[in-house]
Amino acid sequence: MNNDTVYNPSEIESKWYQYWLEQKHFASTPDEREPYTVVIPPPNVTGVLHMGHMLNNTIQDILVRRARLQGYNACWVPGTDHASIATEAKVVARLAEQGIDKRSLSREKFLEYAWEWTHEHGGIILEQLKRLGASCDWDRTAFTLDEKRSESVIKVFCDLFESGLIYRGVRIVNWDPKAQTALSDEEVIYKEEHSKLYYLKYNIEGSDDYLTIATTRPETIMGDTAVCVHPEDPRYQQYIGQHAIVPLVGRSIPIIADEYVDREFGTGCLKVTPAHDVNDYNLGQKHNLESIDIFNDNGTLNEKGAPYTGMDRFDVRHRIAKDLQRAGLLIKEEDYTNKVGCSERTQVPIEPKLSMQWFLKMEELAKPALEAVEADEVRLIPSKFKNVYRHWMENVKDWCISRQLWWGHRIPAYYLPQGGFVVAPSREEALEKARIETQNPDLSLEDLREEEDCLDTWFSSWLWPITVFGAIDDKENADLNYYYPTATLVTGPDILFFWVARMIIAGYRYQGKRPFRDVYLTGIVRDALGRKMSKTLGNSPNPLDLIDKYGADGVRVGMMMATSAGNDLLYDESLLEQGRNFCNKIWNSYRLISNWQTDTTQETSPSNRLAIEWFRHRLAETLAEIDDLMSKYRISEAMTVAYKLFKDDFSAFYLEAIKPPFGTPIDGATLEATRRYLEILLQTLHPFMPFITEELWQDMAPRQKGETIMYTRCAPLGTPETELLSGISATRDLITQVRNVRTTHNIPRSEELTLQCGQGHFAIADCLVQKLAGVRCEALVSAESGSSSATFIIGTTSYAIPIDNYIDKGALREKLEADLKHQQGFLAGVRKKLSNERFVASAPEAVVALERKKEADALARIAALETQLKNLA
Repeated sequence: MNNDTVYNPSEIESKWYQYWLEQKHFASTPDEREPYTVVIPPPNVTGVLHMGHMLNNTIQDILVRRARLQGYNACWVPGTDHASIATEAKVVARLAEQGIDKRSLSREKFLEYAWEWTHEHGGIILEQLKRLGASCDWDRTAFTLDEKRSESVIKVFCDLFESGLIYRGVRIVNWDPKAQTALSDEEVIYKEEHSKLYYLKYNIEGSDDYLTIATTRPETIMGDTAVCVHPEDPRYQQYIGQHAIVPLVGRSIPIIADEYVDREFGTGCLKVTPAHDVNDYNLGQKHNLESIDIFNDNGTLNEKGAPYTGMDRFDVRHRIAKDLQRAGLLIKEEDYTNKVGCSERTQVPIEPKLSMQWFLKMEELAKPALEAVEADEVRLIPSKFKNVYRHWMENVKDWCISRQLWWGHRIPAYYLPQGGFVVAPSREEALEKARIETQNPDLSLEDLREEEDCLDTWFSSWLWPITVFGAIDDKENADLNYYYPTATLVTGPDILFFWVARMIIAGYRYQGKRPFRDVYLTGIVRDALGRKMSKTLGNSPNPLDLIDKYGADGVRVGMMMATSAGNDLLYDESLLEQGRNFCNKIWNSYRLISNWQTDTTQETSPSNRLAIEWFRHRLAETLAEIDDLMSKYRISEAMTVAYKLFKDDFSAFYLEAIKPPFGTPIDGATLEATRRYLEILLQTLHPFMPFITEELWQDMAPRQKGETIMYTRCAPLGTPETELLSGISATRDLITQVRNVRTTHNIPRSEELTLQCGQGHFAIADCLVQKLAGVRCEALVSAESGSSSATFIIGTTSYAIPIDNYIDKGALREKLEADLKHQQGFLAGVRKKLSNERFVASAPEAVVALERKKEADALARIAALETQLKNLA
């Protein structure tokens, strides 16, 4: 180890990460130990590291490294997601830059480009995670579109189809005009938009009357097939059963009645466009209305949208408003704010559209997954998300699993020449089925037309906790039987239904058990203004730049001290600086200890013996607290407790208590105990700060090649002695108060003071007080001595330091009087509560006893303060 006064992480981090990789310290194979398994939420294969990844993967690494230290066979499986929509969009954009239109390519040629892009850019994010210290078993790296995973995806599709759970049909779907694919409801996000409400005139056929209908989408009137009113609305009852004329179009449509209509919204009249609104579609099904699809897949209007054929839907909105106004059919426009559904991937407004798609029936599949979370067989952390989960699962809709894309798992359906289709895991099996279905033994593969659509990306990732270990139907797979179910999933609440719920469904369907025990839901990383970090806002720093500046350990500590399960993290770079400073504190504490000279013949002083004994109990107490916090996934609090243990208890107090005078050696027993404590502290901090702890642990003693801190075990420390701990806690407060007296009255440290100690003083620690505060302790015989003293109270024990030659009596009296006033106010509040007979009679006995103790303590403090004021007179 070098003797630099500042910790330099760059060389150390790369050195130890390479060492861990070379020694296969992250690798795991089944053995007799209990497994602790984590599967990474697979990032997009072409993605790059952002702050959300940093938070999520830091938490995963902390859990996995801690499990190793506890003796578990820890296995963290990495991998990436093929991300159909996002990746295909990037490949299409790249081709466009080269002057190539996707539509000019065959499917096979396009996929060549897509795989080329994936091999070129894929996996970058996994390499970036290594900079963070992620201790994944990299030999197990999986990809949702690789051969092994793909085989299971296709098998699952076939199984669900054969079970009658997958069907094909025309339904109203969420259509993304930019990606030109259907989306599930969960892939639609709603954004507030300032738009217009257009009031249109629908003339009554054969009459001079008309109905006024308010709409935000006048461009869809060419698809109108009815006008709907509430059956009990007196304004419109005479028109029910008649016909209205669609503005500009001139087509006659029926006026129907349905209780679905909100009489209070707009004018109480609704234009019904079954092909382009999900609620209108439901009305159309109920009332047997025609559906007229006026949109092309790219969001332009088709021939049924004449005279606007070929125009973009939003251009039509502005144009048609002017045309309606010229025709006297636009009554008025109003500003209107509403929520518009947008594609989560491309951010463009989705278009509800009738489309032939593949669907998975979810109602029955969802029941075991709902029961598992309700019964805490799968625990959501924090538990507040159970309500959200329950709402989703109780209102689950059939899942639209087909996507009009080429990059992804191609749906294994094959269409027959005479109509109909077969589903099979391979072309050969499909041909065999088709021959049976058609009773035509001469049928060839060329006679079958393979389905063009791909499966939703989530249809592969819902199998992730299973397929990373083996085939979905391989019951003899040793890895799957050992590592599944996994221990903890760390992910964001935004994909609780997208991914988490579906994995639970798949787990019970295909393994008969939960996929994981716990789901730790992180918050969102936000800037100081509370805004979500994004490239668009320019408020998201480059994580690798932060690692370069603060070191991986500093970044990890800073992020963990600012977050808790389910709560958003308000990013503050000063926390990362605090993390870096903590690394320097650890580094320099180690330098201090390492540079001490030892005298093995020297006897251990009473103050050192006491400090050693106290820190052993303090370690035992704090490690138990950390264990408890970690078991409850209060990881940020556990990090903070470990931080304070090292910084305040070990470095600021313990090392100062045992530190030998400058230039003199330390006794061997004290140094041995200190090094033992330091090793335990490094083990405790290792999950949070893997690099610096490995560096210092390796330097502490000669190590064999292949040794590492991550597999060491902490020796048991016994039960903490509470009396000693509370006594030393009071002693530390006492030392602080004595130092404050010196500072207030400018008394040099070299000048020994007399400390008069009242009843209840922890006299065992006088040796520490004398060493660290420079005082000689004696009994506080009488408070009536009349001398000028600096007085204070620790707990209920009074202390006085005679300082006739230093004291400012006026300032001291002012301080004591302020303290006395505060104590008297506190006492009055306690007595008011105790004088309430209802409180005393109904409150738990322990609560009442605590209030009586507060009263007694306040009385003791008041008496001591009054005596001190009297002495100043």
